[in-house]
Amino acid sequence: MVNIVDRDTTLCISLAARPSNHGVRFHNWLYAELGLNYLYKAVAPADIVAAIAGMRGLNIRGAGVSMPYKGDVIALIDELDPSAERIQSVNTIVNTDGHLKGYNTDYIAVAQLLQSHNVNPNLKVAIKGSGGMANAVVAALDDFGMKGTVVARNHVTGSALASRYGWDFSGEVPTDAKLLVNVTPMGMYGDAEDAQAFTDEQIQAADVIFDVVAYPVETPLMKAAERLGKPTINGGEVVALQAAEQFALYTGIRPTDAQVMAAEEYSQQN
Repeated sequence: MVNIVDRDTTLCISLAARPSNHGVRFHNWLYAELGLNYLYKAVAPADIVAAIAGMRGLNIRGAGVSMPYKGDVIALIDELDPSAERIQSVNTIVNTDGHLKGYNTDYIAVAQLLQSHNVNPNLKVAIKGSGGMANAVVAALDDFGMKGTVVARNHVTGSALASRYGWDFSGEVPTDAKLLVNVTPMGMYGDAEDAQAFTDEQIQAADVIFDVVAYPVETPLMKAAERLGKPTINGGEVVALQAAEQFALYTGIRPTDAQVMAAEEYSQQN
């Protein structure tokens, strides 16, 4: 497979303080696979206001948006999709003839996974974490009809997130939590990669375990859940679905599940 690049190539980018190769590999693999004249490039903007203006001026079709810009771009674009409006956070911008519309495909991906995994909306949730991704996850859970507890060490952000959706806040995991969700860096490559976000006892008492960490997919939490025979939703599913949603928004083409899986496997390579 070879990417087509010429004067007619449609450009898409990502805007991040610390760009990664995931989106670059995922999108460009699918462009080549489907024979699309598109190119995806990661960018670390020196000035986010100028970067969004550049999207208009250079007719850049789409942009993935990472921290710390997910809130900053709202005032710079023209319209918000309900997925972004709901949580006041944008991770995807689509440029249609100079009209910039913001989406949040993290929210969309989590909402889709709750449905595809047939999660019981009556389960009581305990979610660890209170950052931007936690906001998207709690909103998706709440809109799915679920309620529960935000568990966070940061009392300010944790209590604010909980109150925003009418959830409880605690520094401890409730003993009756049946859906455990990790949205912290625990288990992620780096200093926290050996950390298990929930204990074996908490996992054993739950019905479903959900870890948003994607690097690696097989976190200590996912390994423990599998060892204890619990159904799981993993971060690889989240990152692949949200990237596939971005791809469809940019190109108008929705790749097959097999193509998404192959693109995700390629993007996970070192």
